[in-house]
Amino acid sequence: MEIKPKVAVVILNWNGLKYLSLFLPGVMQSTYTNLEIVVGDNASSDGSVAFLKAQFPTVTIIENDANYGFTGGYNRVLQQVEADYYILLNSDIEVGPGWIEPVIELMETDEKIAAAAPKIKSYAEKTHFEHAGAAGGFIDHFGYPFCRGRIFYDVEEDKGQYNQSGEIFWASGAALFIRKKYWDMSGGFDEQFFAHMEEIDLCWRLKNMGYKVMYCAESEVYHVGGGTLDKENPFKTYLNFRNNLLLLKKNMPVYKSLPIISIRFGMDLLAIFRFMNEGKRKDAWAISRAHQNFVRKLFSPSDKRTKTKPAIKGQANLTGMFKLSIVREFFLNKKKHFTDLDPQQFYR
Repeated sequence: MEIKPKVAVVILNWNGLKYLSLFLPGVMQSTYTNLEIVVGDNASSDGSVAFLKAQFPTVTIIENDANYGFTGGYNRVLQQVEADYYILLNSDIEVGPGWIEPVIELMETDEKIAAAAPKIKSYAEKTHFEHAGAAGGFIDHFGYPFCRGRIFYDVEEDKGQYNQSGEIFWASGAALFIRKKYWDMSGGFDEQFFAHMEEIDLCWRLKNMGYKVMYCAESEVYHVGGGTLDKENPFKTYLNFRNNLLLLKKNMPVYKSLPIISIRFGMDLLAIFRFMNEGKRKDAWAISRAHQNFVRKLFSPSDKRTKTKPAIKGQANLTGMFKLSIVREFFLNKKKHFTDLDPQQFYR
């Protein structure tokens, strides 16, 4: 009898008792046989750990001594988990019994596949994709991330248009499958991100080393979304704008990143004006603070974890990068869906 690779589903929790009680029973019913379920707790104060010990005694609990955010929390927890594959799963996701098998089977077909994601749909509206991941992540020439099934705020209905598995640029951290050896090789999450876009940074680093990131259409999960930070939260605005600039600085060669970052500052200025016009002064200020923090980081020494080896010429895997501006295509050319984009304008 063939022994399946060991898989660890690792849920990072911070005061998410309501989600654990709602969705953990479904995770426990997963049919994958060689499986460990781990909950890493970021010093919750809502009784989460006591609840887990009482209701789910077979779940492995790893307690952090403080809230280290999404990045620091996972880095500390995964140091203590042994498996062939990790699945980083948000606590606010509903899964079906057989959600793991198709993704692991896909990843086992090619040793160069470092990470993968299932189809991510909305828990509230199950006929539609969910904002954070949808049918796989992509990125444009200027560093703007988008998804197959969601470009900016436009989320598509799932009509089977993205039922073909294939290579993407980044896999959502809401349900991220990754080989442990590549997690270790990459150094895990960069903790300066704290939360938001850290999975894009991780996937970009892996692709710079020549590895692949995949989307598996045969597995789907349902994500509540916004469980920790609401869409309108200015801190989320700050993280998204600051972290997006960090992505460019870290993962592009300097001769490419400097002109693109300069252009992005101008484009972000337009976003500030838009927020001001909408009366969202806190969001406008959040973008300004993001720029200030980014500039300070340019002139401060990086710690070990923030350093990343530049891609060796000819080694980087750019599959899934869009050669044009997704901002221009979406807002000026009115291309609202992924299927509207010219497939010849993606690196292969």
